[in-house]
Amino acid sequence: MRRCSRALSHAIASGPAEAMGESVPSRSPGEKRRVVRCGSVRPGVASAGSMRAHTGYLWFNTAKRRELVNITDRIAEVVAAAKIAEGLCLVSAMHITAAIWVNDEESGLKQDLMDWLERLAPVADYRHHRTGEDNGDAHLKRTLVGHQVVLPVTAGKLDLGPWEQVFYAEFDGRRKKRVVVKVLGE
Repeated sequence: MRRCSRALSHAIASGPAEAMGESVPSRSPGEKRRVVRCGSVRPGVASAGSMRAHTGYLWFNTAKRRELVNITDRIAEVVAAAKIAEGLCLVSAMHITAAIWVNDEESGLKQDLMDWLERLAPVADYRHHRTGEDNGDAHLKRTLVGHQVVLPVTAGKLDLGPWEQVFYAEFDGRRKKRVVVKVLGE
């Protein structure tokens, strides 16, 4: 299992040739590496016995229409419950006016992001409003930030950089919404 875990990590970091077990040049000239197969016959497809999945949901009902909520600790709880030592954690906002953002927990930076998004997608009269909605700007802000992120899991924990935090970015709040957290690995 440990060999497969290293191979999975290596295949993710390298390319399809290495994932197929072919020798390819490494970073050092003249040195070759080989990837151990984990029961898969196609690159990117793990065998049924080597990969596990765990799904959790985070629910939100923000007090403000636009808000950034730090969800790092809540994601870490889902990762811990998954009991997956090595793998990836997908965090995805399941609403079309919300996003996921990874950055520093610093109030000035968070306000700068919201100001920047307002300049790029201001509250205005959008064609979308012809449907009876008034949140065209929220849809565009979500598009700019992105609806999901993939985070590394190492030794059973989120493996974030020293200042990295994960935020739920709400652009049309004050109603119930959710985020899916899916942990995949061994």
